[in-house]
Amino acid sequence: MARRLERALVTGGAGFIGSHLCDRLLAEGCRVLAYDNLLTGRMENIQHLLGDPRFDFEHYDVTNYLHVAGELDAILHFASPASPADFERLPIQILKVGSLGTHKALGLAKAKGARFLLASTSECYGDPEVNPQPETYWGNVNPVGVRGVYDEAKRFAEAMAMAYHRHHGVDVRIVRIFNTFGPRMQVDDGRAIPNFIRQAIRSEDVTVYGDGCQTRSIQYVDDLVEGIWRLLNCEYVGPVNIGSHNEITMYELARTIIRLAESSSQIVNRPLPPDDPKVRRADNSLAKEVLDWEPRVPPEEGLRRTIEYFRAELARSSSA
Repeated sequence: MARRLERALVTGGAGFIGSHLCDRLLAEGCRVLAYDNLLTGRMENIQHLLGDPRFDFEHYDVTNYLHVAGELDAILHFASPASPADFERLPIQILKVGSLGTHKALGLAKAKGARFLLASTSECYGDPEVNPQPETYWGNVNPVGVRGVYDEAKRFAEAMAMAYHRHHGVDVRIVRIFNTFGPRMQVDDGRAIPNFIRQAIRSEDVTVYGDGCQTRSIQYVDDLVEGIWRLLNCEYVGPVNIGSHNEITMYELARTIIRLAESSSQIVNRPLPPDDPKVRRADNSLAKEVLDWEPRVPPEEGLRRTIEYFRAELARSSSA
């Protein structure tokens, strides 16, 4: 970056990924302001930071007027529900934070002269006809489907970020995040890995949608945070995939989690939801080139850590 990163705003700072970013920014010597309306974020994710004098939290909805006193060197816009379960439960909120929230955050970046990093998603590629997906692929998205509220909110956010870059000179970075898992995911998140782990720990049937042959590329949250940190500090403008190139079927993933959890669960199949992507694999050659990044944590090691986190969370909630 042109100057030392001393103070940053993280929207969605109490969320799964946002809270890990707050940890990393603080570890790098940055003062951090986190905003979250706690719609899907949780105070438990940042409880360990509340006594740190370099960390401030505000319970706030960033779709409203956004003002921050003092200087800001960076804004990391990570506010948004992101689980498929939220696409039907919170569709308007997803669209608003992707449009109004992004607009407010970009306006603040312009006013402060701050670098702006947008959390985008591999969902921009929709149900892809190209595999793996490079950043140059424009996607195959159903704009009026159930998943469209998230897909199109993020595609719009990318377009707005690049418009602010071209028209106002805002220093923009865009990370397209592929399937990421790890501690601080909600037990009832609704995404495949939390569902599989919760069901396996409880020895319930593990629910696989469709025939289980659809694929994802999964990465542990520490690898994602490392990629985001490198992107924040590089000079590349434009979308960059941060994701694993290792592709796994949902059926294989369910079997792996059952084995790692030492569970007696059986796999059962349910109908595939509409527009569910059949394949998903990151082409991370650009991240290797401009960030010197690739995932380091083996998937099974990351899954073991996440299973232990979920065991503790489930034990805590059952004793409460």
